[in-house]
Amino acid sequence: MELDTLKKLYIDELKDLYSAEKQLIKALPKMAKAATDPELKQAFQTHLEQTRGQVDRLERVFEILEASPRGKKCVGMEGLIEEANELIGEEPEPEVLDAGLISKAQHVEHYEMAGYGTVRAYAELLGEEEQAALLQETLDEEGEADKLLTGLAEGAINLRAAMAGEESEAEEEQQSRTGGAKRASGKSSEREVTRGRTSEVSAGGRQGGKPGKSSGSGAKRSENQARR
Repeated sequence: MELDTLKKLYIDELKDLYSAEKQLIKALPKMAKAATDPELKQAFQTHLEQTRGQVDRLERVFEILEASPRGKKCVGMEGLIEEANELIGEEPEPEVLDAGLISKAQHVEHYEMAGYGTVRAYAELLGEEEQAALLQETLDEEGEADKLLTGLAEGAINLRAAMAGEESEAEEEQQSRTGGAKRASGKSSEREVTRGRTSEVSAGGRQGGKPGKSSGSGAKRSENQARR
């Protein structure tokens, strides 16, 4: 479709949002499953239901426009979801994972808020008041979801992630110290073994030297007796 009018651009942006929402419906259950904080898990599940309602609103807008919502893939949302999947795949500490999931989810919310704010403005300019009202309703939901995520992050989740990081660093430092002590103990044992072997060699040398001298003295006495 040639984008030579604002209405065509408006429809193109709506298709992009429709694709984004359909992708998010598939992604949110995985994010909810990965979350360990109960409130965060519930927030994802709640937003999943909201997203389904947002898809319904978009379909209503397309009905009014007598246009199809299909035919375009939102590569922006695809990238944001891929980042979330990469985070989950890295298997970070649970507290850190929750903080990271909020970050990824807020990237999504801000992306959608920008998109819905734009199409709502286009609808108003085009005199499509009913469509503008439907889009504003979704924009309000996205804003509330973003505020909820901020509250969860600032309330406890980010703090727990920070504490988990400190505990991890402390454990690594303790392991490093323990490893150093073991290495030092090993070296000490090696020195003790070396000293023991050195002492044995020295003792053997002294014991071997004395019989040699006695044998020599005995040989000299036997020689003197033979001369007599």
